[in-house]
Amino acid sequence: MTAQERPIDLGPPLDPPAARPDCAVCQALARQRAEAAARGDHSRVTDCDVEIRNHHAPVRRPASG
Repeated sequence: MTAQERPIDLGPPLDPPAARPDCAVCQALARQRAEAAARGDHSRVTDCDVEIRNHHAPVRRPASG
């Protein structure tokens, strides 16, 4: 890093996403997240958070061209 570069600010971490109570996939991911947290597997906790957060997100399709 040179003297003129500023450090990257990532901001505060996101809150864990809530699993939808009516979705079996979300509930399974929430169980996996809890089990991973209990054994200290923070990487898997993050993976489950990402999957829960993206599970009901709209699908992005590449632009046709």
